[in-house]
Amino acid sequence: MKFYSNIRYFMEFSDLDDIDLQLLDALQRDASISNVALAEQVHVSPPTCLRRVKRLHEGGWIESQVAILSRDKLGHGLQALVEVTLDTQSAEHLDAFEQRAVDDDAVQQCWRVSPGPDFVLVIHAGDMPEYLAITQRLFTQDANVRNVKAFFATKRAKFGTRMTLPQTRPSAA
Repeated sequence: MKFYSNIRYFMEFSDLDDIDLQLLDALQRDASISNVALAEQVHVSPPTCLRRVKRLHEGGWIESQVAILSRDKLGHGLQALVEVTLDTQSAEHLDAFEQRAVDDDAVQQCWRVSPGPDFVLVIHAGDMPEYLAITQRLFTQDANVRNVKAFFATKRAKFGTRMTLPQTRPSAA
């Protein structure tokens, strides 16, 4: 294993074995699982499990662990999927718009896409006046935004963050 900076490991995909993949799969299903339960699930000792999960974090395989809040309990508000096309697509202009979108708390996701629009944003607003304020600060005040097309969510049929992982690699507990 190679060291990346002084603190983080740099791990290649080939460094992951079946136990690592099982840990990643289990944690993406439920990151609140206890270390003991996780260890039982993947058939390793709790200290081994803890060491491996720490290594997966340090290696960058686990970006973050979050709680996904209930929109039903907190109130739905407006969810908008917004296509944004810039007038000038230079790296400088793309980076500037991306940074502004990423810095805005109402933007839950920001994707640079191709072909078609330059960006697709997922925006959450409490109501239409709040959405209007968001559009003013993100789109209207920027002379480089050429086109904005918003789609308002009426029903969420599926939401997930789980990635399908390959199976069966050699294990080195």
